[in-house]
Amino acid sequence: MKCRRIALESDVEKYEVGKGMEDGFELWADVVTKEWIVADTLVKVTRDSGMIMCPYIMHRRGRTFLKEGDYIITDSDGTKHVCGEDKIFTRYQKVE
Repeated sequence: MKCRRIALESDVEKYEVGKGMEDGFELWADVVTKEWIVADTLVKVTRDSGMIMCPYIMHRRGRTFLKEGDYIITDSDGTKHVCGEDKIFTRYQKVE
């Protein structure tokens, strides 16, 4: 069966540190040692204590750690996704 995705209006915002856009943070050392991801381009936030943290978005499959240049997409039903700047405007069209 072939299906076409139903149009769904979404808010698309480029991630910025310090704007409270993420759902949480994980220690960078834990991300590097416990997660199955490439950590080279992850956003890293250094706390006053010197701890390096990585922001993430929660969704039904778990956590997605934010990388430099990522956009956070929030669908009209509240579901959040992350999309890289290399694909965002091939998947989403600006609405005037």
